[in-house]
Amino acid sequence: MIEITLEHAEKRFNRDVIFRGWSDTLSAADCPVILGGNGSGKSTAMRVLLGYAPLSEGSIRYTLNGKNLSANRAYRHMAFCSPYLELYEELTVREAAAFHFSLKPALPGTDPADLAERALLKEAADRPVKHLSSGMKQRLRLALALYSDTAAVLLDEPTSNMDAAGRDWYRSTVEAVRGDRLFIVASNHLEEEYFFCTRKINIEDFKP
Repeated sequence: MIEITLEHAEKRFNRDVIFRGWSDTLSAADCPVILGGNGSGKSTAMRVLLGYAPLSEGSIRYTLNGKNLSANRAYRHMAFCSPYLELYEELTVREAAAFHFSLKPALPGTDPADLAERALLKEAADRPVKHLSSGMKQRLRLALALYSDTAAVLLDEPTSNMDAAGRDWYRSTVEAVRGDRLFIVASNHLEEEYFFCTRKINIEDFKP
């Protein structure tokens, strides 16, 4: 199990403070959701938690099964999904799954060759990703993250571009694969995205 600990964390761009004075420990025990409106800094906060963006002040620490984990190795134990995450558009859905799971292991019992079917993309399995609709692409992004065998899964506005059927698929898939992993969701106050989260973190509480 993984934990992420922030101490007096601050992120800013020039004079624009995204968050300041954030001290917290994020763990699977309370399944946190980061809430905020458009442009509030949720996505930046997620990038910081992933180790993709450095803090301006303060510190971030990762522990895996009670042992310290260096920041430059933490990403190997985390999967991420965002509607802005780029996919390799020239690959087919089947090829995209094979490539992804060559870098991160799949959950036990998950065959990467079956990912298209799990993501309701069976009929599009051999279609280049660039020919998928925005909702289909989002299901693919989510499936790649949710079926990765990682200690943490971070989901940024996971139901963006999805219709009712896609949102139902999201809910049932999260329920099926969540287990005891650390899930962190960033959401624009859409409860269907964080229905399983037990603690709310409002990014606005950490602004000057």
